[in-house]
Amino acid sequence: MALQLRPNCEYCDKDLPPSATDARICSYECTFCAECVETKLFNVCPNCGGGFAPRPIRPAREWRAGVCTAKQLPSDKRVHLKYAAEDVAAFVADVKNVLPVNR
Repeated sequence: MALQLRPNCEYCDKDLPPSATDARICSYECTFCAECVETKLFNVCPNCGGGFAPRPIRPAREWRAGVCTAKQLPSDKRVHLKYAAEDVAAFVADVKNVLPVNR
């Protein structure tokens, strides 16, 4: 099963196409831009409390049969936080000093 490659930052709604080098994901594929992860979320996923990693880039070219963005389409469903910014800030403040490995 391929990653969904969600098309936007769940916090600021910035477009994050499959080739975006600034897309970050948690282990549940929650997707945010690097700027929000670094300046607002402080490496804390507001949905699960986990940390983030750079999202892999799916090849646009079909280097192997059937494996590319044209054959395995990225998601076109935009996802947005279900929490208010104030709730996110409070949650992040409580968790950000705990290393992701200890969350």
